[in-house]
Amino acid sequence: MRKIYLQPHDIFYAEQMSTLLSDPEVRGPLGLSENETSIAVMMDFIREMQLEEMMGNHYSRMIMNEDFELIGVITLHNIDQLHKSSHISTWIGSAHWGKGYNQLAKEKMLYTAFETLQLHHIFAGARVENFRSRKAQRKLPYMTINTMNYPQELIRLENREHAFCILNVVERKDFLNWYYQKIAI
Repeated sequence: MRKIYLQPHDIFYAEQMSTLLSDPEVRGPLGLSENETSIAVMMDFIREMQLEEMMGNHYSRMIMNEDFELIGVITLHNIDQLHKSSHISTWIGSAHWGKGYNQLAKEKMLYTAFETLQLHHIFAGARVENFRSRKAQRKLPYMTINTMNYPQELIRLENREHAFCILNVVERKDFLNWYYQKIAI
């Protein structure tokens, strides 16, 4: 049975993070250059995530598999306490694709977002050309796909990504209903 653990960022994992993210199959759909996946950039990313979390802007975790190996990263970006919303992003190393880790990581992170951070809307976007991400999001039973109810969020996402995107959303009530039904079984 697959398991994941969400761990706070640690500079010790910068080299492994760089290796996983440098894979063109991972880096390309995320729109990252080779330079943006270097060990030095990963060290800066880890420090930035630690600082942003202290300030309450982001909540980011390393995804570790059942053997406690780093396999990816999941992040709640731009936490907006006024509107009770955030954006979620995930990447997983290609050697770990198709094993259910993405879904497990999202479940744990969304539970934290809704129950601990008390958020109401978690936006999940993807570049139009990122078919793997779009496919993974469509599999999630609690996700509202291609929502048009939040046009400003789509504009912000496309401006941040410098690309055309689709916008999906997870509403607190939809996720928690699904989650509590799942654990009751």
